[in-house]
Amino acid sequence: MAFVAIDGPEGSAQAREIADHPFGNPSFTGRRWDVSDVRLLAPILPSKVVAIGRNYQQHAAELGNPVPTEPMVFLKPSTSVIGPGAPILLPAVSKRVDFEGELAVVIGKPCHKVRAEDAQGVILGYTCANDVTARDLRAPNGPWTRGKGYDTFCPLGPWIETELDPSDITVTTTVDGEVKQDGHVSEMIFTISELIEYASAIMTLLPGDVLLTGTPEGVGPLTAGDTVTVAVSGVGELTNPVAAG
Repeated sequence: MAFVAIDGPEGSAQAREIADHPFGNPSFTGRRWDVSDVRLLAPILPSKVVAIGRNYQQHAAELGNPVPTEPMVFLKPSTSVIGPGAPILLPAVSKRVDFEGELAVVIGKPCHKVRAEDAQGVILGYTCANDVTARDLRAPNGPWTRGKGYDTFCPLGPWIETELDPSDITVTTTVDGEVKQDGHVSEMIFTISELIEYASAIMTLLPGDVLLTGTPEGVGPLTAGDTVTVAVSGVGELTNPVAAG
């Protein structure tokens, strides 16, 4: 696996190979390919995925939950991460597995106890995420690890956008072309900066760690044979087929 930088508009973009890692000011090997000729994997394999529950008021309401007074933090294992095009596998023990389209924040430097006003300085960029959830295996008030932690339950991609205005982002999820979720970051209960401050007060965040910022209303079940796409404005689209596990 090599890190690459994507240059140019979609349709004519090229992937340039990064010599070492994407953090700081990367250097390049000189090798490049048309994006259409390469298979994109998950853009990062984090040491941990820090996820936030119920960060959109209407999403909390649709599941009959109260609006939280502080961020609800849980972890997804790195083994749940897959890239674009890889199948989401439905575990046989679950009768309901839901999509949850989200904006993901990728951390760019080690940080601990970051103040909200300094949070933008520790961000590498943004990507699309799907916080796949076995709803019937996740206790309503925790723990959530079983329902959130299956292999393939954290699709990320298609790449990390490093130049993006985080105040004006929409998150849309479609299943087989039908729009299921359509939210805006302005609807978040806790902002990206507040989430980084809260999470980094608990644990040190490392380069490549991923912060899932919560899902808008409209979550729903997936079935084998579906195709689910999470689109984040200014980033791109993350599409995954769904198959029986």
